[in-house]
Amino acid sequence: MLAPLVTGLALGGLYAMTAIIYNVMFSSSKVLSLTTGHMLMIGGVAGAWAISVLGLHPMLGIALAVIIGGAFGGFTEVVAVRRTLARPDDHLWLLSTLALATIVQQCVALWWGTEPRPFPKLLPVDGTGYLHQRYWLPVLAAILMAVAVELFSRRTTVGKSLRALSEDELAARARGMDTGRLRLFSYVLAGALGAIAGLAAGQITFAYYALGLSLTLNGFVALALGGIGSNSGALIGGLILGLITAFGTHFFGGEFQNTISIGVLILFLIIRPQGLLGSAKLRQV
Repeated sequence: MLAPLVTGLALGGLYAMTAIIYNVMFSSSKVLSLTTGHMLMIGGVAGAWAISVLGLHPMLGIALAVIIGGAFGGFTEVVAVRRTLARPDDHLWLLSTLALATIVQQCVALWWGTEPRPFPKLLPVDGTGYLHQRYWLPVLAAILMAVAVELFSRRTTVGKSLRALSEDELAARARGMDTGRLRLFSYVLAGALGAIAGLAAGQITFAYYALGLSLTLNGFVALALGGIGSNSGALIGGLILGLITAFGTHFFGGEFQNTISIGVLILFLIIRPQGLLGSAKLRQV
């Protein structure tokens, strides 16, 4: 029983980071971008390419992957989000972000190949068995990311501006905030965080072009479990989902992993649609 526990915590850290990245973009745009998982995929592939193919030092490879991830995040906002928010059609961003995610996935497949490639070791820390960094690094990265994003949103001027933007965009604009620039910054930040998450979990997921869709789905389930807008909820929801899927795979087989994730999502939407730490919104009638 130790194997699914350790693996579940590692996967939970990965899902938690994906949910946190959802929150970063949602806070400024009210958009649940379907490119979220692809931000992690691009970070992992870029890191593996920089370290294994170009032969860069791991720290330089990490820096390059974060830059590429941030650039993709900004590209997502400019190409798939900005124009759709200016139109009166609700949820048009679903189609635009899905289209961008599909295009990016196919482009990476043509360039990188369709077979998963091993991911290089990032830290000069040797460990064997369940003490290997592939198991504890995603969990540590998820905890640090949740704390860092929460401190950033509460202690910095830009973070407070993003919180104000998430509450009321019209009021934020009336106070003189450049809402367009703030939104772009949040997507660049999300892309950079996505690259970090993809690097931290790369030794579990491998550098694989088709990883984005699965992470987009499981990250959303983790977000729904924890509650949209809550980073601590995203962390808890991700760990819970990771453990559920790991034990479910252990007992029933890997082919049921996505079925289990969707089942957990439906169950929580029925029982507690606002999530564990989310707050229910009241609608005036």
